[in-house]
Amino acid sequence: MRRKRHRRAHVFALPTAASLLVLLAAPAAAQTVPTTPPPVPAEEGQPPISSETKPPGRIMAEAGTALGVLRLLPEAMEADATMPGWAADLPKQSVLEGGIGLSYARADSESQFAYERSVAEASPAGLSVAGHSPQTPGSAVQTALPDNDKALSTGLEGPDNPLVNVSALHGRAHARWDEALGPCVGTIADAGTSAASLSLVNAIPTMPDTSRAAAAGGELGEALEQLPGSLANLGGLLSGTKSDGTGSLVSVDKALSTRSVVRLVDLEGGSAERKAVEAISTLQAGRIDILKGTPLGLTVKVAAQPTLRVVSTGDAETSTVDYTAPVLTVERNGKTLFTLDAANPTADIPVGLPSPELRTLPGYEDVADAPVIGEVAERADGAVTTLSDDAAKRVLDIGVLRLSIAELDERAETVTTPFAGHRVSALARMLDVRVLPTERLKNLLPDDLAATLPSALAQVSVGEQSANAYAPEGGVDCSAPVQPVANDGANDTAAPPAAPPANRSDVPTVLAHTNAAYSAVPLFWTGTALLLVGVVLVAALPNRPHRVPAPVRPSPRPRGE
Repeated sequence: MRRKRHRRAHVFALPTAASLLVLLAAPAAAQTVPTTPPPVPAEEGQPPISSETKPPGRIMAEAGTALGVLRLLPEAMEADATMPGWAADLPKQSVLEGGIGLSYARADSESQFAYERSVAEASPAGLSVAGHSPQTPGSAVQTALPDNDKALSTGLEGPDNPLVNVSALHGRAHARWDEALGPCVGTIADAGTSAASLSLVNAIPTMPDTSRAAAAGGELGEALEQLPGSLANLGGLLSGTKSDGTGSLVSVDKALSTRSVVRLVDLEGGSAERKAVEAISTLQAGRIDILKGTPLGLTVKVAAQPTLRVVSTGDAETSTVDYTAPVLTVERNGKTLFTLDAANPTADIPVGLPSPELRTLPGYEDVADAPVIGEVAERADGAVTTLSDDAAKRVLDIGVLRLSIAELDERAETVTTPFAGHRVSALARMLDVRVLPTERLKNLLPDDLAATLPSALAQVSVGEQSANAYAPEGGVDCSAPVQPVANDGANDTAAPPAAPPANRSDVPTVLAHTNAAYSAVPLFWTGTALLLVGVVLVAALPNRPHRVPAPVRPSPRPRGE
């Protein structure tokens, strides 16, 4: 009887579990997983946050200009990317990168948000740490849509920090975008900054530790003990933050300004309804001082202002990159030392420490305890003297100030996504001042410090410019929008609006799941199904009869015998 009841339970277990699974499958299949809803305007009359309708004029362009950019340990870190394998194709990043007096203009018909079709921004500063850039507050920003009739102009506050000092910073931003014509408004984005003065690098924190280098002794240790300052402030030449730029590695004053513009221009020999995309970056600077306030200081006079202009017509043959390279004249005490131009873009100025043996030479007894810049040493009375060949051999060259201009990097490519066209981009710098260690410094340092010595200690860029323009084939469409046909009263029944095309390539079918709660419903039904499967497996397994163990027979011979 017991075995019969158990066989009956086996017969009903499998159909019961299957029936429950079928009954619960219907509501599970009908369950919809919620996704993030698209944002909606917060104010009445505000344009939609995002729009599926693209304007007839397709355009992507941007221009950026910086008064100055400071990079600590340039090209010292590998780039970081969220997608696997992408980091290998990216350039190396600086440990710390900061920009001052930034102007940025952008136009993007493909932006997801309608208010980002045109962006103009004037920022007091920007920061990048290991390639990651947080948004800095205190910027003058204007966006479109909606369109802006007037520009935004305001004063900007520079950040308080020991490396950069800027005074009287002013910003201006103007963004335009028409709801019907799109980018066909002439100047789409225009941003600019101006400052009375700018100074960069009052210390070089990436220099080796002076106390450890001096404790190691040797030629370097003896020379460091005579200096009034550490290697981080170049033996006292970098004395700190001052409003006039004294005591800084690089300082700029007199008519310092930037401007970044994105606009549409006429195609040469083309139709009036087709336009080319132009991105322009301009910079004005009157005078640049290196080691201002010291007898060894240098003055860089800008004879020609740099201008970067990029034009995309949608065709590779007619798209252009034009760059007006600056002409820089380097002087000391009114005497021209050399000129930096397109023919001679780079000059190296050695930085050394006077050894105790230098003062034993005739005529150099009164050499001051200060670094030697180039082949010029400072005397105790503040005057300078040029070193002879014999005296130059008694100087420990520990670094190099490399001055360079016209680093123009341009790229061009024909692309098909998000629309068929041609993209051109370019990057240029008016003046680069790099602090590089020498091989002799590496040999003089202790082994542990020499092993961590980077290839470049710091890089200061004055007037960094970038421009990027991307136009569709045939140029930007600026034809007049088609007006709807007026109703003459013959047919009072208005035609329903046309349905949007299905399966559009530029519209996502499913929004991104941005919260873990979206997985709760699928996990619940998956767990339910697994539980029912487990019930079926347990019920379907055959019941093995319980075996009674055999009785233990007593041993014929007890153990005690």
